[in-house]
Amino acid sequence: MQHLNYSSLFLSNTGLIIGLVACGVIALVAVVFVCLLLRKYFADQKRLGSTEERVAKMIEDAESQSKILKKEAILEAKEQELKLRNEFERECKEKRSEIQRTENRIQQKEDALARRNDELSAMQASLQEKNKEVASKLEDISKQHETMLVQLERIAQMSREEAKAELVENIQSDARKEAAVLVRNIEATAKEEADKKAKEIIGLAIQKCSTEQATELTVSVVPLPNDDMKARIIGREGRNIRTLENATGIELIIDDTPEVVIVSGFDPVRREVARVALEKLIQDGRIHPARIEETVEKVKKEIEQQIKEAGESAMFECGIFGLHPEIVKTLGRLKFRTSYGQNVLKHSIEVSHLAGVMAAELGVDVNMAKRAGLLHDLGKAVDFEIEGTHMQIGADLAKKFRENGNIVNAIAAHHGDVEPKTIEAILVQAADSVSGARPGARRETTTNYVKRLQKLEELASNFKGVDNCYAIQAGREIRVVVKPEQVSDAEAMFLAKDIAKKIEEELEYPGQIKVNVIRETRATELAK
Repeated sequence: MQHLNYSSLFLSNTGLIIGLVACGVIALVAVVFVCLLLRKYFADQKRLGSTEERVAKMIEDAESQSKILKKEAILEAKEQELKLRNEFERECKEKRSEIQRTENRIQQKEDALARRNDELSAMQASLQEKNKEVASKLEDISKQHETMLVQLERIAQMSREEAKAELVENIQSDARKEAAVLVRNIEATAKEEADKKAKEIIGLAIQKCSTEQATELTVSVVPLPNDDMKARIIGREGRNIRTLENATGIELIIDDTPEVVIVSGFDPVRREVARVALEKLIQDGRIHPARIEETVEKVKKEIEQQIKEAGESAMFECGIFGLHPEIVKTLGRLKFRTSYGQNVLKHSIEVSHLAGVMAAELGVDVNMAKRAGLLHDLGKAVDFEIEGTHMQIGADLAKKFRENGNIVNAIAAHHGDVEPKTIEAILVQAADSVSGARPGARRETTTNYVKRLQKLEELASNFKGVDNCYAIQAGREIRVVVKPEQVSDAEAMFLAKDIAKKIEEELEYPGQIKVNVIRETRATELAK
């Protein structure tokens, strides 16, 4: 029990000792922490004092530096001010000198002008005096002139107006004579050179392009094996012929002409379809409405293929490429079109070759000339369907399918209705005339031939001073006999030009017409 008390007492004392030790340790730690804090505080205070000293020193250095810079800036500004002031004074001095020199020059000019003004005043006064003298003399001259005119009128027994009219008439007559002689000399020289060159070019073109003569007719004729075939073509109550006419749009003429059926119509392609279909029906022997319609449809396809091939063949023959398919097709239709018995497609090919050869000789665009020549009669393929001249229709077609503007102009101008804009267009005109006027190219009825000659003679007879007119060489030359007392030699030249111009404006003719004006004076006396 006592041992337990000692033990508990020891334990309680030990706990007290431990507590005291712990308190001492804590106090020691606190004292150390406080010492460290005080040490740090004093160190910070020391560093702070050192920093303030450095800042103060820096501020002092900055103030001293700023004072130095301020002094330097003030000195530099004073130097710049002095420099500017010196420059300003120098410029002012120069300006004053220049102004002084200008004033001196102005003063000199004013003095010169003043002297000139004085001289002009003196000259003006002198001129006024001279003008008075001249006016007085002119008045005297006018009086003398009037007196002389009165004397001349009395001597010549003519008034002034009559004398002026006679003088003007004489001058005009002399001028016309001199002009006629000059024109004759110029024309003779120009014609000699131009005719020679033109004949060479056209001759070479014709020599290189020799095509067959025209053989096509405007009416198609279908031969029959016998006259009994006419009844089969007509059919019962005319149903076969009506079916054929309705399917082709062409009229069939069956008359008393033995073993012949005439196919008539404005459209050459339809006429060709009707002709070929009728020939096939005659060969087949089966002629009835169903067979007729079947044959016509088949022939239409064949003709369309022929048209396409004909257009392509013409294009390749002329060496022309890049034509629109519709233009090629329209061109092929000309295979079945004739003009005065001349096949229009062959004529177009011939014109293309002629224009190309002449263009090559003249050194102009050969391809354009050939292209325009091939397409110049394009409108004739559809002129029975579209209203207007074949020139305008062809030009519209070419323009529609975007042909060159010069090609369009050549097509529209190849008969002179439109002014040609290029040399190629003029060559197409010449080639068209050569192709249509060559021997055997075209046919002309006797009635039209006689009317053309009569119109030619009548046209020339309407001019003043014409005595007689004679159309010779199939209308390619006209000889005009004039009255010598009414038409002079000089006037005869102008009369020939006027007649030629009138023929060009009012008469249609192939090729060209030569106008010869004949004036002769006959002196007749009787010996008694």
